[in-house]
Amino acid sequence: MIKRGRISAEEPTLYVANHASYIDISILASLIKASFVAKHEIERWPFFGLLARLQRSVFIDRKSRNVNDHVDMMRKRLEDNDSIVVFPEGTSGDGNSVIPFKSALFKTAEIRPHGKALTVQPVSIAYARLDGIALGRSLRPYYTWFGQIPLLPHIFRAAGLGRLTVIVEFHPIVTIDDFESRKALSEWCQKEVCEGLAEGLAGRPQRKPKMLPA
Repeated sequence: MIKRGRISAEEPTLYVANHASYIDISILASLIKASFVAKHEIERWPFFGLLARLQRSVFIDRKSRNVNDHVDMMRKRLEDNDSIVVFPEGTSGDGNSVIPFKSALFKTAEIRPHGKALTVQPVSIAYARLDGIALGRSLRPYYTWFGQIPLLPHIFRAAGLGRLTVIVEFHPIVTIDDFESRKALSEWCQKEVCEGLAEGLAGRPQRKPKMLPA
C-alpha cells in the first residue's frame, strides 16, 4: 500500500472516499481510527457483519425516508469525537472511475459537533498494480467487487493472485463553511477523489494541493 497526503489530525473528521471493494474497509481501517457507515444488510452478513460491528459501524437503511434518524446517529458519534467514513457513491463501483456522489449523504457534513464546523477530508483509493505491473481494466475486477458478483468466490480468487498495490491519497481538509452549499461541497469532494483516482491508476506523481474555489 502507498499512502499519499496528510491524514487529518482533527477529531472528529468525516472522511469521504470512493468505494470499489470490501477491501476498501480493511485498507482505511489500517490507516485511520474511524467508524464506517454501512447499509443495514451488512450487519447480518457472516464474518463481514461481525467485523463491521467490531468497528462500531453505523448501519443505515438507505431506502428509509427518515433521514433525520440517520443524522441523529451520526451526530451522537461525532459529539463523542468518533470520526466517520462514508462512501458517497452509495454503492461500490468497478474501480476505474467514480460514480457520481449523492449530495444527500453530505447532510452529515452540516453537523457542527461541539459548535464547530465538521472537518471533511476526501480520500481516493486506487487499485493500481499487481506484482509491480499496472493493473489494467481487464484485471481490476478481480479485486473490485460490484454488481451481482458472488462474494466468497471473489474473495478466494483475489487472495491467490499476487501482491496488490493500492494507492490511498488523503486530500486537503475542508469544511462546509468553505462552500456555498452542501451540493457544492459534494462536487468539490468528488472532483478531488476523481483526480486522485485517475492519477493513482496512471502512476503519476502526487498532485500539489489546489486552492478552494472563491
